[in-house]
Amino acid sequence: MQLTAVNGPARALRLSEGLSLADARAICPHLLTAPATPEKDARALLALTRWAERFSPLRAPDGTDGLILDVTGVSHLFGGEHALLGTIANSLERFGFTARIGLAETIGGAWALARFAPGRATIATEGTIAQTLAPLPVEALRLSREAVLLLQRLGLKRIGQLYGISRVSLKRRFTSKEAAKAVLLRLDQALGRANESFSPLRPEPRFEARLPFPEPLISHDGVIGGLAVLAEELCRRLTRAHRGARRVELRLSRSDGSTGLAQAGFSAPCREADHLCRLLEEKLDGLDLGFGIDTMRLVALLTEPLPPSQNALTKTAQQELAPFIDRLAGRLGPAALLYLAPRQSHIPERAQRAQSAIAKRPPWPREVLSHLAARPRRPALFLPRPEPLSVMAEIPEGPPARFTWRRLSRRVVKAEGPERIAPEWWRIPSPRKGEGGDGQRPAPGGGQATSENRPDPLPSPPPSRGREQSLPSGKRGRHPGESRDPVANDLGAADCPVEPERDRKERSKPPPRTRDYYRIEDDQGRRYWVFREGLYTEPGDTPPAWYMHGLFG
Repeated sequence: MQLTAVNGPARALRLSEGLSLADARAICPHLLTAPATPEKDARALLALTRWAERFSPLRAPDGTDGLILDVTGVSHLFGGEHALLGTIANSLERFGFTARIGLAETIGGAWALARFAPGRATIATEGTIAQTLAPLPVEALRLSREAVLLLQRLGLKRIGQLYGISRVSLKRRFTSKEAAKAVLLRLDQALGRANESFSPLRPEPRFEARLPFPEPLISHDGVIGGLAVLAEELCRRLTRAHRGARRVELRLSRSDGSTGLAQAGFSAPCREADHLCRLLEEKLDGLDLGFGIDTMRLVALLTEPLPPSQNALTKTAQQELAPFIDRLAGRLGPAALLYLAPRQSHIPERAQRAQSAIAKRPPWPREVLSHLAARPRRPALFLPRPEPLSVMAEIPEGPPARFTWRRLSRRVVKAEGPERIAPEWWRIPSPRKGEGGDGQRPAPGGGQATSENRPDPLPSPPPSRGREQSLPSGKRGRHPGESRDPVANDLGAADCPVEPERDRKERSKPPPRTRDYYRIEDDQGRRYWVFREGLYTEPGDTPPAWYMHGLFG
């Protein structure tokens, strides 16, 4: 196992990428680590690249930790190159990223300045690229490790040392012609002697339909007719892209310059024009048309993949559930219509939560689905909260032989189990100072801890001129593509630290105990799901207790 990324304090202790984890822990025993997630980092970098469109329409990811922007003819929109770089630096700092910025006439020059220049923001003015790159090491030419090692053995450690050597003599120093050509090509690209380009990221398709009017539209029926035309056009574009809309917005531009908005959400991806119009028509009843509508625009704010499906060969009276849910949510509000969404927890009462019916449903990880398929069957009906039982068992650690529930006594004829479910130790609050803990880190058996990392402020870059810009970004902080919706982020996320008031309430409650669940059947064929909370072998004066938790069909 090796280190793939380190922060500033770790670098101060001479830790670097590529160092083995064992050596790193030998240098720094209190080192905190987390598993590397290259796929998640790639998605975050792609989201940051899309966010950078506000600075340049031509941008692309650069490797695994950088961005490249073509800012030719863009700086004057931000008040000059100095103001442009300051805006970029401040924006990245607000996101929590540490970054080094290089600006030069060439892509290779910007890449070298961003990664090997001594300052956080370095710019090579026009015509000074050779002098700016001269003191940098040869690693800044984007060479292979073997080529860099050979140049260093020859005493060529700086880029400026390559300027005075003839190209023929430099080729002879390499045993491979391909390696010599690679060194000369990278040198020419950095100095602008050879052309170099990159493939910019294509913008995301914008699904929008627009309908202008020669004269202001003042009738409500005319707006409904225009909505039908826009819905047909938008659904055709969604069909060609195999996408479906999850949220749409109708924008009405009035003659006086004001704008009227109407939004609608869908519980499932939709590209049916009739259903889309039906939801938006209900929003237009009380909308003020003012002195008339000049332009109508229908925009799909959020889309999801929706592949083609086979239509029914015969007409049936069966109605789909998604349009019905959408109509109820549109009339009653998204918060009034809820459904039970699964949550990653093995505690039965915490394994689900209420969520808005039109909220996005994130996919479950494959390992979680395999775990759910392998666990014992759950009852069809869960009680709102477990109800106590009076139980008589043949042996203390065995299933009940007879129990009393809701004043009725029942005799057990069949039993299956136990299924042991241990408490979630990470949700047990750690003791405060003076109670067996330090108040900051989890005590043995559970607890929670939080930390905050703040990036160092980026200095303001000096004014200069340039063309290409490379931004290798760090991996600290929230990336701009990350969802801020707590509904979308709650599934699969770690529990947030509790508030002090809630923490005190949790500490006053008795600690959770181990549960043994049994599936039992009485002499009349009724099946129940009961559990014993606590073990007879546990220390303490509180004996185990029995509870009813669910009923099988």
